[in-house]
Amino acid sequence: MPPARPPRSFAGPVVLILLGLLFLFGNLGVMPWGYLTHWFAHYWPVLLILWGVIKIVEHQQAQRVGVRASGIGVGGVFLVLFLIILGLAATQASKLDWDSLRDHIQIGDDDFEIFGHNYSYEDQLQQAFPAGSSLHVVDDRGAVNITSSDDGQIRVSVRKRVNADTQSAAEKRNGETKPQISLSGNIVTLNANTLAGGEHGVTADLDISIPRKAAVVISNRHGDVSVVGRDGDIDISNEHGEISVSDVNGKLSLTLQNSSARVGQVSADVSIQGHADDVSIEDVKGGVQLNGEFSESVKLSRIAKAVVFRSSRTDMEFAGLNGDLDLDSGDLNANDVIGPLRLDTRSKDISLQGVSGDVRLQNENGSVEVHVTKLGSMEVQNRNGDLEVYVPDKAGFVLDARARNGEIDTDFDAIKVNNDSDTGIGTGTVGSGGPHITLSNEHGGIEIRKNSSMTEAPESPAMPKMPKMPKGPKSGDLPTPTEN
Repeated sequence: MPPARPPRSFAGPVVLILLGLLFLFGNLGVMPWGYLTHWFAHYWPVLLILWGVIKIVEHQQAQRVGVRASGIGVGGVFLVLFLIILGLAATQASKLDWDSLRDHIQIGDDDFEIFGHNYSYEDQLQQAFPAGSSLHVVDDRGAVNITSSDDGQIRVSVRKRVNADTQSAAEKRNGETKPQISLSGNIVTLNANTLAGGEHGVTADLDISIPRKAAVVISNRHGDVSVVGRDGDIDISNEHGEISVSDVNGKLSLTLQNSSARVGQVSADVSIQGHADDVSIEDVKGGVQLNGEFSESVKLSRIAKAVVFRSSRTDMEFAGLNGDLDLDSGDLNANDVIGPLRLDTRSKDISLQGVSGDVRLQNENGSVEVHVTKLGSMEVQNRNGDLEVYVPDKAGFVLDARARNGEIDTDFDAIKVNNDSDTGIGTGTVGSGGPHITLSNEHGGIEIRKNSSMTEAPESPAMPKMPKMPKGPKSGDLPTPTEN
């Protein structure tokens, strides 16, 4: 008598039935798709556990009747793999900020059902703002705009967007996320209360009007921030937004995470830290301190006091800036810089125009060009790029220059140059002496020029300029860093 065939496993059919019921409930509207996808993203491993329990029960039952238990089979293997891949994808997708993604790519309410629908609501808040108080704004998702008023009131206009599958669900969520104003001591707190919506998308844009003298603290994620007209200090924390601040008489402090900032007309100090994208600062009567990582460009204009910039690639300090500075991953250009200047960086082409005072500069994998209007002591070390220094025509100084694997050239007759070996050497005292200039370059040449040489007429085509010695490798020949 042939041995009994093992019974077929019913683990696969059970899992398929459960998945089918899940999709059926979604199609019939018994449960909103948002809830179903949320449930599956978090609890899909239960299906694997159920599969395993069924297989154990089948194995024990087969032993009792004396037959071989059924295996998983090729179809079962593919079903398990499909379930694991689908579950992992759903889990990762649930961690995305779908509401911000929807806004960014401008998906409409009916374009993709998994996003649900957007329902708009408006609200108004108003009450007395105690004299001498400061404002703390908490808005996890949404824009914050602050302007000044002169009537001793705080006025808030709320524009809310609620993401939900049905209007009744949106109205319920709107009621749960009403903005709140509270007073503790001399701190007025305005809470947009978007977190009360849980994992569901609730966005609240706040237009706030308060007395100009009040200090402001803003905690914001996934939204832009604008502050105009403030006498008190400002402290802003922001992620994934654009910050705009102008006409401020107090101190300004920004903590950024993947955000951009534009700052102008500040009468006190400005401080920015964190991980920023574009940063633009102009017309600051105090000092500026930048500390962190800046993935795109940093632009500074007219900074009255000291500037300090620190990142993983660049360490820079100088006493003031009458002109402009533009810094990105591959270049640093500045004009009308007030020294003493200290700059330590790498993989940048540097051009400094109109520098006054002492200079300490170190760079590699890039060219350096320094134009001095008021000479101070100077020490420049460079590697893999040419070094050019321009000084006033009648300046007095003492020079010590060395170019390894490069040559030295100069407009000053008093400087003795020797380019006979693999290291060019230039030394001498110009005029009656004065500040000490020490220049060192490796794999690149050194030029010491008079400022007037920059304004000389171009040479005749019949008298072509002699070619320069080969330059060292430029920063573009090397892997391009992504931070400043």
